[in-house]
Amino acid sequence: MVYFVIIVMAIMLDRIVKWGISNAMVPGQTIPVIENIFHITYVRNTGAAFSMMQGQTIILVGLPVVVMVVAVVLLIVKRKFWHPLLCTGISMICAGGTGNLIDRASVGYVVDMFDFRVFPVFNVADIFVCAGCGAILIYVMMIEGRKEKKQN
Repeated sequence: MVYFVIIVMAIMLDRIVKWGISNAMVPGQTIPVIENIFHITYVRNTGAAFSMMQGQTIILVGLPVVVMVVAVVLLIVKRKFWHPLLCTGISMICAGGTGNLIDRASVGYVVDMFDFRVFPVFNVADIFVCAGCGAILIYVMMIEGRKEKKQN
């Protein structure tokens, strides 16, 4: 149950931030928070990560739908057998993927806003996807890796 709360809360946070940016700014507008280091910049991204695959809406909507459905089904079926860190990582990836999927399916682009000037502009959903991948990586390296060492 906690994993589905993570998904819902993360999607809500993502939607609130994107709604705020979309209603308070115009595309391309930037607000320096720390001059030349961190800005809030309203970007409409029609591509995938780092603006790759722009205009490929069918792939950018269809593939994530399949991945999210499979991930949620796995969480429902396997959550009692899998390590909490693995389930948390999957939940975070589902939340971020769903947040961006809602944008793509509803308006045809993803709202991005966090601009560190040396990295592509990103959003809350992207943070959840990356954090989820990090959690899974830590799980694989630290927990699964230890299990394998003990078995050898």
